[in-house]
Amino acid sequence: MSLKSYIVARLALTVPMLLILVTVVFVIVRILPGDPVLLHFGKQITPEAAEQVKHALGLDVPLYVQYTNYLSDLIRGQLGTSFSNYEPVSRQIFSAFPATIELTIYSMLVAIVIGITFGVRASRKYGSAEDTGFRTYAIVSYAIPVFFLGLIMQATFAVGLHILPATGRVSAGNIPQGADFMGVHIQTGLYTIDSLLAGNLNQFIDALKHLILPSLTLGIALSGVFVRITRSNMLDILNQDFVTAAKARGLKERTILYSYGLRNALLPVLTVTGLQFAALLGGAILTETTFAWGGLGTYLFRTIQAYDYTAIQGAVVFFGILVAFVSLVVDALYAYLDPRIKY
Repeated sequence: MSLKSYIVARLALTVPMLLILVTVVFVIVRILPGDPVLLHFGKQITPEAAEQVKHALGLDVPLYVQYTNYLSDLIRGQLGTSFSNYEPVSRQIFSAFPATIELTIYSMLVAIVIGITFGVRASRKYGSAEDTGFRTYAIVSYAIPVFFLGLIMQATFAVGLHILPATGRVSAGNIPQGADFMGVHIQTGLYTIDSLLAGNLNQFIDALKHLILPSLTLGIALSGVFVRITRSNMLDILNQDFVTAAKARGLKERTILYSYGLRNALLPVLTVTGLQFAALLGGAILTETTFAWGGLGTYLFRTIQAYDYTAIQGAVVFFGILVAFVSLVVDALYAYLDPRIKY
């Protein structure tokens, strides 16, 4: 099977998987006890008004009709209507999504840099006290609750030292607006990018300062996984025959370590990176709520508090589609980069 056929086959498998996910979410949301309209609005809504809301949201028709309508809307990119303000859920999700993307990118950079650096160093010093220290770090960073680590960061650098902001994405009234190019206004929603597009260095520094604590918190929490994966794969590669032959030829240790060891050990790290990236895009709820970040995690937390079940359903389905897409891309990259993969 060729690489193209493999990707087509994986894509074909993704479609029924997403259909199952959508169906399961649809059923679970509707078998929950209680009337969703009454749960959201409380006792202040009259029976007549409740029926009007149900009719407006299409909840007064049989379940099979609701299901087919939902699938039809989903194909057109519509994820339902929010109970809270009757806005399309897709619009609310795409409004919060750039904040999560920005936090995810910077957090992954922190996790990858720390994880690979420590993992390579631990494999190089295998069996030493330094190796034990890096392994201990990997376990502790993975085990510590991310919200607790975030609170420690806030207490230390924001409250104690007053050198970094504790919450938010930018200072009040300092939101980057992007720039106009050839009559087209470009605004990504990623504040570090938008400030650079506008050529405003002060806004860029402000956005970067607000990113440091949440990205460090999430990056450190994730880095333990990369330390362990990198270390174990490096140890396996460094014991291979081709590495022994390279040592016999008198190559420098640095060349063997990075050109032979790390280069071959990065393929499994790629898979972990893709899966972790997908998970973060799904919404780092604890980190975002701790730092009042305003991304998908915060959005989902807010909708759960408001019993906005159409928004919850839309967010979960969006997360599932996101994870499936990233997993598909990672599988395709892995198969392309490693010729040993059998399609």
